[in-house]
Amino acid sequence: MKRKTIKNTATLSGVGLHTGAMVNVTLKGADAGAGIKFYRSDIDDDTALAADVSNVIATNRGTTLRKGEVEVATVEHLLSAVHSLGIDDLHITLDGPEMPIMDGSAIMFYDALVAAEVIDTEKDRDYLVINEMITYKDEETGAELIALPSDFFEITTLIDFNSDYLGQQYADFGFDDSYAKDIAPARTFAFLHELEALFDQGLIKGGDLDNAVIIANEKLSPEKLASLSSKLGKGELTVDEAGVLNTSNLRFTNEPARHKLLDVIGDLSLIGHPIKGRIVATKPGHKANIEFAKLLKKHWQAQRKLKGRPTYDPTATPVFDTEQVQAMLPHRYPFLMIDKIISCTDELIVGIKNVTANEACFQGHFPGNAVFPGVLQMEALAQTGGILAINSMGAEEEWDTYFLKMDNVKFKSKVVPGDTLLLKMELMSPIRRGIIQMKGTAYVGDKIVSEGELTAQVVKRTK
Repeated sequence: MKRKTIKNTATLSGVGLHTGAMVNVTLKGADAGAGIKFYRSDIDDDTALAADVSNVIATNRGTTLRKGEVEVATVEHLLSAVHSLGIDDLHITLDGPEMPIMDGSAIMFYDALVAAEVIDTEKDRDYLVINEMITYKDEETGAELIALPSDFFEITTLIDFNSDYLGQQYADFGFDDSYAKDIAPARTFAFLHELEALFDQGLIKGGDLDNAVIIANEKLSPEKLASLSSKLGKGELTVDEAGVLNTSNLRFTNEPARHKLLDVIGDLSLIGHPIKGRIVATKPGHKANIEFAKLLKKHWQAQRKLKGRPTYDPTATPVFDTEQVQAMLPHRYPFLMIDKIISCTDELIVGIKNVTANEACFQGHFPGNAVFPGVLQMEALAQTGGILAINSMGAEEEWDTYFLKMDNVKFKSKVVPGDTLLLKMELMSPIRRGIIQMKGTAYVGDKIVSEGELTAQVVKRTK
């Protein structure tokens, strides 16, 4: 799939939930690969604040991003809508420190983005593919998030507030579900007994019974209800049978669980890449969501680092076995550095070198602490590349490959007896006049152990 942005400009206005300040928001399309960035028009700082988990500075009742002097709070609802539409590149400009709460859900953001027309860019999306179970647990709150392999982005949230009114709830969202219908309208919620504490902390100044669901998890005295009524500036407050304050009706019987799912989507979007995997979130909150997002981003970074790593099945029949390798290369013991070739195309070749304790080099290279020399790793790559070059020249003549130079060589991890070197060489440019330039990478397991750019010349073998 292609990265997406919006064709037209969208604008929204509203108050911040915690600041109570009116704020205007402008959403504009961005170039492919630009990512999602926030800008503040009300301060003298044009820093682009990336929607990235590394920029999260607070998770108290919402997710806050900051870079330099640019700070934006309560970003999760907008980002949830953005992520649901597959938008990867977007400029968001606001004239205040906090995104507007709107009606407490993501539906207004979603509708504005749809009206602005979501379009494809020319660049492909880069997915975080969950290929193993990844878990995070917050022992203090009991929040637990798990990522499992799946071909699609799926998510389940489970909540349990040990309340007489709001008991255990769960919500599901999958690739064939409607975010606009099932998730986006779910509003933020708070417990009635929390409101006074939130007011005392200077929060929810923009809170209104129209933009949040207020739920009681215990019976409150008439005096307590009167005190809260006064602070909210509303008339007499009562609690219905479902535990919801009398000024609002639930949009879904499990609206709190659905809103938690909405928040998880928004917070996990800060990884910066769409997910192919199933997320199961138990008692999620912004703090746990962000810590889990950091964990998943590390997983993506590891995937990116190993992108292009060949797969190796030791039981598969090789393209060239040891005897065939020896027929192509002049090298012999103790300097033949390839056991077999497992893949070979016009532009890429993969060889295998099994490092054993019997290597001749170990007699003099760190005796008692055997380490396979980095220069021999380069030699193994060079021999692998030599077979690629010779194979490309055809079998009518006999050829030799002489390496002319190595550039940008890096040794990243030691190689020891028992390791299996996976040797990948790929053409950097077409072969011209017998000159071949290749990028070489040597792997052991999931680690890159060495890499470099090698240039060689292919010449006819003289008898």
